[in-house]
Amino acid sequence: MGPLAGIRVLEFEAIGPGPFCGMMLADMGADVLLVDRPQDPGLGLRGERWSDVMLRGRRSVTLDLKSPGGPEAALALAARADVIIEGFRPGVMERLGLGPDVVLARHPRVVYGRVTGWGQDGPLAPRAGHDLDYIALSGALHAIGRAGAAPTPPLNLVGDFGGGGMLLAFGVVSALVEAERSGRGQVVDAAIVEGASLLTTMLWGLRAAGRWTDERGANVLDSGAPWYDVYATLDGRHVAIAAIEPKFYAELLARLGLASERLPAQDDRAGWPALRARFAAIFATRTRDAWCDAFDGADACFAPVLTFAESATHPHALARRAHVTVADVAQPAPAPRFSRTAGAVRRPPPERGAHGRDALSDWGFSAADVEGLASQGLGFR
Repeated sequence: MGPLAGIRVLEFEAIGPGPFCGMMLADMGADVLLVDRPQDPGLGLRGERWSDVMLRGRRSVTLDLKSPGGPEAALALAARADVIIEGFRPGVMERLGLGPDVVLARHPRVVYGRVTGWGQDGPLAPRAGHDLDYIALSGALHAIGRAGAAPTPPLNLVGDFGGGGMLLAFGVVSALVEAERSGRGQVVDAAIVEGASLLTTMLWGLRAAGRWTDERGANVLDSGAPWYDVYATLDGRHVAIAAIEPKFYAELLARLGLASERLPAQDDRAGWPALRARFAAIFATRTRDAWCDAFDGADACFAPVLTFAESATHPHALARRAHVTVADVAQPAPAPRFSRTAGAVRRPPPERGAHGRDALSDWGFSAADVEGLASQGLGFR
């Protein structure tokens, strides 16, 4: 059933962090009803529905929010929801008559979750942007990359998903817990720029202690340290080492056959270039998989760098059942794990309006109510 079983979520179609939040809630058992536009609006990178795995677990209705009956139909749905998720620019929902003031006045207990790049207010709030812009302003992008090179875009993991979708999901669940005590809902304002900044909290502490600089590629965790980096192997693949603690570093040297060799001390920054060159030369002598054999069973903080396909078939992933196949599409399984109320993918991504009639019935709408919603432009099948 999942720990969120019984929670009703009304999600308005969007891209990036909003759908990721909806997926997380659906994976954990929430009944997520997606309000789609009647036609595909061609949002960003959105592909065909069957492969849009972030939409898994939902049911769908369609609605033109700009039509004469659209806002009233949306309000009727909102009145049956515990949570609302929207990812429009600030002011869009207000102009449609669906802003939190209107919704909370009718339904004081609802949690109204909003995710944007810059937040609901501030000088940048109305401006367009994408993941890379938000993490750039947060400081996170500046820290990612090698010495002497430009910052490296870390896919859209730091902003859209870590700093956006997960932040919104955490905020929604926190507000739901509080609503159980107070009986009152509230607005969750999740700004990706702030979520990305939050992910860098540890680095702010290291900066304050004089243990982190703004020079890229010069710190322990940013490829500056030779024992926390990625190395090419004989076959052109790569391995990752992260032997920070002395005991793990000693094991690394032993597995590399360097335990008796005179090398710079682990924390001797002046010796890091020589140490890096030695590691690079050693790793280049064997294939990636040969190094996996050499490090088998070792506490040296070593791992092969795998492709997505390889990661899904790794013995550890198989033992943990870390991936699932839904409608012939392989994808990561719900996480985290729960001992009693396991999460699950209940259905593949819905086509527009798919299973909407059943969802309306489950949400307590009578046959007459459903016909009334249909007359206001709500689509379902």
